[in-house]
Amino acid sequence: MNPTAPPTNIQDTLDPRDQHVLVVGASAAGLATAEALRRNGHRGRLTLLDAEQHLPYDRPPLSKQLLSGEWTADRVILRDQEMLDSLDAEFLLGESATSLHIATRTVITGSGREVTADAVVLATGLRARHLPTTIGTGEPGAPAGIHVLRTLDDAHRLKEALATTARLVVVGNGVLGCEIAATARQLGVKVTLVGAAEAPMAPQLGTLGSQLLAGLHREHGVQLLGGGRVASVQHSGGRVTGVELTSGEVLRADTVVVAIGSEPVTGWLAGSGLKLDDGIVCDKFCRAADGVWAVGDVARWHHAGLGEPVRLENRTNATEQAIAVARDILGKGEPYTPVPYFWTDQFGVRIQVHGVIPGSAQLEVTDGDPAEGRFVAVAFDDGRMVGILGWAMPKQTRQRRQDLMAESARAVGALN
Repeated sequence: MNPTAPPTNIQDTLDPRDQHVLVVGASAAGLATAEALRRNGHRGRLTLLDAEQHLPYDRPPLSKQLLSGEWTADRVILRDQEMLDSLDAEFLLGESATSLHIATRTVITGSGREVTADAVVLATGLRARHLPTTIGTGEPGAPAGIHVLRTLDDAHRLKEALATTARLVVVGNGVLGCEIAATARQLGVKVTLVGAAEAPMAPQLGTLGSQLLAGLHREHGVQLLGGGRVASVQHSGGRVTGVELTSGEVLRADTVVVAIGSEPVTGWLAGSGLKLDDGIVCDKFCRAADGVWAVGDVARWHHAGLGEPVRLENRTNATEQAIAVARDILGKGEPYTPVPYFWTDQFGVRIQVHGVIPGSAQLEVTDGDPAEGRFVAVAFDDGRMVGILGWAMPKQTRQRRQDLMAESARAVGALN
């Protein structure tokens, strides 16, 4: 293969609205990029390539509504076929990207297909981490009963397993692990949640929030083992039977879910010339190279407001960053400086975090009362507002968010 190189900057010779844009990854961030391009006047060729065979779907419901059976699989699909057709885009599903030539903006797939475009958007997302003491879910030699939850297919397998599970061990007490534990417990499964953090979601919620969340899980019968680390997964007859901790304690289990985080899907970009460091490293416009952008969970860009590289793994960022990237492709870009935001629903409680809540932060309750299970608290670090914690008070949380956005805007102005 020896493709001819395009001009150094295609935008100097071609109206950005007429460019061929290739989006690698057709999940939430990739689809949102395509939709934002069309809304902002893009009329050129548009191609979305994805390794999965499914139409674009939403991931947050996988650990909650889909896993519980509240939703059927069709409800997690982001857009119906008619809406996808209205994009006038080519969807290449079941095609895994294997390499990128940034000089020609050519992506090669596992089937040998080559797609060259004027602009390439990388939206390949994350893959679930596995325990180092296991071979890996689904791989030859791995005991049956070990699951991860990242894809729609993962969710289907776990849902089927939970229907016959009496004892579940969830390894990892971050957002995903807590959501899976809550859903399984509501299905009547006996659940043990073990994780490195002393309290569930402590890095995300701070001391107050994590302690309240621990109480919520205990109230519903979840056994919590904070500060626990896995030594091995026990199995017999080719099936998992328990989890042994480094303390020597053995947690009996019919099913084990590994929720110890994810890693950016960047291995296929080795040798491409892009800088890879916990994601695809980008500038403040989310540009990874000339004519190449990254978006969503895989993007690690320079946040001009914080003055440092940031990579966010949440649904809100996938949409907001996609809009920013689409505008930049079309020549209307501005530095992307969002206020981080995520939410989680557990045992019927909506928990929201705007900004960040470091362990050193001081929290001031502004609305409601933690003792009553409904409140909003503002987090201050070194005298500066840095985050908002909302607990079952979504309207009041959104109102307090305005103050945080104003503080963030001042920070951006100070650094610029």
